[in-house]
Amino acid sequence: MSSPSADPWVDLRQVTVRYGRVQALDQVTLCIVPGERVALVGANGSGKSTLLRVLGGLADASGGGFQCNARLRQAMLFQRPHMLRTSAQNNVALALWLRGVRWRDARPQALAALQRVGLQGIAAQNARTLSGGQQQRVALARAWALRPDVLLLDEPTASLDPHAKREVEALMADFAASHGAAGPAHPVTMVFSSHNLGQVKRLASRVIYLEHGRLVADLPVHDFFNGPLPEAARLFVKGELA
Repeated sequence: MSSPSADPWVDLRQVTVRYGRVQALDQVTLCIVPGERVALVGANGSGKSTLLRVLGGLADASGGGFQCNARLRQAMLFQRPHMLRTSAQNNVALALWLRGVRWRDARPQALAALQRVGLQGIAAQNARTLSGGQQQRVALARAWALRPDVLLLDEPTASLDPHAKREVEALMADFAASHGAAGPAHPVTMVFSSHNLGQVKRLASRVIYLEHGRLVADLPVHDFFNGPLPEAARLFVKGELA
């Protein structure tokens, strides 16, 4: 759970999101403070992706209140990152250029970001020809180059083979241990959705379980896996709820 003494990065109060007749989120109340590593879990359609989009400012609430510390930079990664039809280096450099970095400065910064994720050797290769794991690492490099204070990830390893999953997970842990543009006093906040409960145990400090758009459980990671849970969450952890 979040520390009550820390200023929140985001504070949601009874947030509801509707897509036509579908209620994707149902009165979700949630507070996240800088430095937390929050895992969103639940069955398909439980509202994980919608909640991430609300946190990232990509989805509007139909009701409720939403407050966010706009001074903290955000970056979001999707399950299948979009790659432009150009080199891996340019894919990263363009993100920096859009943030106002001069192109002559963006390219060397992009190369440094690719080196951070172990991909400096493929910097000149067309990003769309890379493997799924390499594309996800390019996306992580693109995010890291922007020095985000908040990193949002939607099932970042779901479509990857086991080796690529381990590589991406190691980078997630590395980034979560660093700090963003706000400086050392503001460690990176990471919020990610995942069906991989082993990954949740390894990376998260806090687990939020969603069911039909409702926040059903919000617990420290140890308590989520070792303490009492609502029935649906208990079945999900046991693998008996798809």
